[in-house]
Amino acid sequence: MTDAASPTLDSPTITAGNVARGIMRLFARNDIWCLPEMPLKNGRRADLMGVDAKGLVVIVEIKVARGDLLGDAKWPDYLDFCDRFFWGVPPGLDRGPLETEAYQPDDCGVIVADGYDAEIVRQAPLSSLASARRKAQIERLARAAMRRHTAMLDPHCADIRV
Repeated sequence: MTDAASPTLDSPTITAGNVARGIMRLFARNDIWCLPEMPLKNGRRADLMGVDAKGLVVIVEIKVARGDLLGDAKWPDYLDFCDRFFWGVPPGLDRGPLETEAYQPDDCGVIVADGYDAEIVRQAPLSSLASARRKAQIERLARAAMRRHTAMLDPHCADIRV
């Protein structure tokens, strides 16, 4: 994944979109399908949210800059909406803060990704959602995916709000 031809951390090509694409490729190979920018009921927005082959909900919070990582106090709000939580970061970003107690390393996985691929460097432990919450999250994901797909096929539908 990383070699001399890979973008460096200072390169403008390492963006949250690049990291998301690498993670989505990794997830697709592992039968985890996700949506970017998924709104949650608590008003937060997950950078990536998806469902694995067992029906477990996965959330990834992407950080591409140290300052953004250190300044994020809202990330624990995502834990109530997923069975597994990952940090997604580019190669070269100092992951030291993610090892501190403030970032709950025993509860959070870490994925390193660029625009081409990704690698899980720390697996996210399972923290099972209640069945009713999981069902609600999967239904919200399905409806969001269908809404986005419909809007892609017919842009007129993109403006319809119910």
